[in-house]
Amino acid sequence: MLQIKYIQENRDEVIERLKVKNFDASVIVPEILRTDEKRRHTQKTLDDHLAEANKLAKEIGLLFKQGKIDEANKVKVRTAELKNITKSLGTQLEGFKSELDSLLIQLPNLPHPDVPAGSSAEENKIVLQEGELPILGEDALPHWELARRYDIIDFDLGSKVSGAGFPFYKGKGAKFQRALINFFIEEAIEAGYTEFQPPLMVNEDSAYGTGQLPDKDGQMYHVNIDNLYLIPTAEVPITNIYRNVILKHDELPVKNVAYSSCFRREAGSYGKDVRGLNRLHQFDKVEIVQLQHPDRSYQTLDKMTAHAASLLRKLELPFRILSLCGGDLSFTSALTYDFEVYSAAQKKWLEVSSVSNFENFQSNRMKIRFKDQDGSIKLTHTLNGSALALPRIVAALLENNQHEEGISVPSALVKYTGFENIGT
Repeated sequence: MLQIKYIQENRDEVIERLKVKNFDASVIVPEILRTDEKRRHTQKTLDDHLAEANKLAKEIGLLFKQGKIDEANKVKVRTAELKNITKSLGTQLEGFKSELDSLLIQLPNLPHPDVPAGSSAEENKIVLQEGELPILGEDALPHWELARRYDIIDFDLGSKVSGAGFPFYKGKGAKFQRALINFFIEEAIEAGYTEFQPPLMVNEDSAYGTGQLPDKDGQMYHVNIDNLYLIPTAEVPITNIYRNVILKHDELPVKNVAYSSCFRREAGSYGKDVRGLNRLHQFDKVEIVQLQHPDRSYQTLDKMTAHAASLLRKLELPFRILSLCGGDLSFTSALTYDFEVYSAAQKKWLEVSSVSNFENFQSNRMKIRFKDQDGSIKLTHTLNGSALALPRIVAALLENNQHEEGISVPSALVKYTGFENIGT
C-alpha cells in the first residue's frame, strides 16, 4: 500500500507513474486526498474538543475544592456536551479512516523508473539469454508422454483423486522432485538464507499483508468455515513473520528460504498451454525472501536474480531473463525479473521464476519497520523470488535430457537422486 504522505507530496507523479501499469489513477488519487483531508480535519477537531474536555475536568475539580459548587455544575454541563460531540467525531473519524483504507488498497504499487512500457507479456524486455537450445529428434516426446512411458508422474490418477491440475509423482519421479527441492534448499542455505517450513494456510490479515487480498481473491483457495487461505506461495507466511515488528538496523538484511506446496485456482486456464506440468493447481516451489534497508534493496534484487540464474546454470538449462513491462507487472511489485527455461520438445519458453522488489508497498501494509542508525523508524523494503518453482523445471529437464535409453539426470542432482538416469 502506498503511503498517504507520499501521495500528498507527489500527487501528479503517482498518477503519471501508474499509467505505466495501465492504471488510471486520475480520479481515485484526488478522492484519496479529499478523504484524507476530511480525516485530518476531523482528527484535529476531535483533538481540540478532547483538550477542552481535559481542561474543564481539571477546572471542575478545582472549583469543587474551592467550594464553588454551582460554578462547577455549570461547567459540567459543557463537559456533557463535549462528551456527545467527541463521541460523534470519533465515529466520523473511524468512518473516514475506513473509507481512506478502502481507497488506498485499490492503488497498485508504483513501477520503478526502469520498468518498460507495455500492455502485455509480449512486450516484456529480454535482458539476458544464456545456453544453447537443445535440438531433439523427430521422435522426441513432450514431458507428459515421457511421464507415462517411464511411470514417474500420473496425471489421470491425480484427476481421479482430486481433479485436473493435481498430479501424483511416483517412483523415480517422486525422488526426482524431492532431489530438486533439496538441491534448491541447500543452495539457498549456502547463500546465507535461513530455512523455514511454513504453514500451508494463512489468515486473512496475512493474505492482505502481502497483497494477495483483495487483488487475487478469486485465485486463492478459501477454507470458508475457518476463514483461512491456502498459500499461493511461501512468500505469504514467510514475510508475515515480521508483520508489526520493528527490527534493529543490524538485523538487516533478513534472508529466509522456504519450501512449500503452493495452491492456485488458475481460474480460466485452458487449452494446450496447460497440458502436463505447464499449469497446475498444486505445485512445489522453493521461495527466497529478503527484508532489506531501502538504500540497498536494488542491489539485493540483483543478487537474488543472480542466485536464481546460478541454479539454472547448474541444472544445465538454457534460460532467459525478462524485465516485465508495466502491463505484465503484478499489483504489488515495483520491478520484476521473470526467468524462463526452454522446453525442447514443446519448443517453447516456460516461466520458472519471478524475482521482485516490492519496495515498501508490502511493509506499509504489514508495518514491517526497522530502527535506523540515526534512531528513526523506517519501513523496510521486501523482496522475494522463486528459487525455483518445480513443475516447469521438471518438464524442461525431462524433455531436454531424453535419449533412447531414458532421461539423463543433471550431474548437480545425482547426489540427491542416487541415480543418473530415469528409465534404466
